[in-house]
Amino acid sequence: MSTVPFARDDFPRWQQLITPHGLHRLLTGTATLAAPVKPWRLLEVGCETHDAFLQHHIPGASYLDTHALEEAPYWNKVADPVLLQLLLSLGICNDTTVIVYGRHLAAAARAAHLLLYAGVRDVRFLDGGFHGWMRAGLSCAAGPAPHGPPATDFGTVFPASPHYLINLSQAKALLKQPGGALVSIRSWDEFTGKTSGYSYIPTKGDIPGALWGRAGRGADVNDMSAFHDSEKRLHSAHDITEFWRLEGIHPGLQAAFYCGTGWRASLAFYCAWLMGWKQISVFDGGWFEWSKND
Repeated sequence: MSTVPFARDDFPRWQQLITPHGLHRLLTGTATLAAPVKPWRLLEVGCETHDAFLQHHIPGASYLDTHALEEAPYWNKVADPVLLQLLLSLGICNDTTVIVYGRHLAAAARAAHLLLYAGVRDVRFLDGGFHGWMRAGLSCAAGPAPHGPPATDFGTVFPASPHYLINLSQAKALLKQPGGALVSIRSWDEFTGKTSGYSYIPTKGDIPGALWGRAGRGADVNDMSAFHDSEKRLHSAHDITEFWRLEGIHPGLQAAFYCGTGWRASLAFYCAWLMGWKQISVFDGGWFEWSKND
């Protein structure tokens, strides 16, 4: 068996953070540790990047646009019946292994979080995303995605993990709860009110009492460079835990991550989930909904 690691081993849920070479071994049918025991799906997740997907993508991947997961006005999760039908149309049940990747890590994380919320038990993330696949020199496919058979039954109650997502009223209640925390996954300039970060969010500032969980430093509101290196590989569990600890964020809290509209918060949530944190969720409305209602 190849000595190239199948997945990162520095997270408690190490099987869920798959390396590009690990994914390549799955695609080529090479025997490997922690391979899915049932049929699995590979999803490239993006926002209006279908044209780029058609030009080149990881072989066997289907394309999922985040517009199918979110809806206006706040770009919150679509209604549960809509999300259920979307997953069934992709052939996804609660026992389907789903591997997500993206040209932007936060887009893939948005889908990963909602898959976990829905109740998919085995959700895996390609470390480094499409960037990592290309850097590894692995081959790509072009053209339309393959269409597998849809599923007819999700296999369990839907959503099976509703506690992974909270709304505005729940976010307000969490702030008043002992041991509860809202964690802002936004840049320092956003957190301190220098900028709202978004052209369509006029209000600057952040939620009173929130803890700063970091994000990125650039003008891109989806920048998550605090969480990954220059090659888009996630920082170690130790490093993420340490910079959160400095801000008073720890696994003993009941923590709800949020950002402007959900992408960055989802990546922070997935990191905490990889580390085995138990009391975690995403505040779906984030700063956008909070600023419009408070």
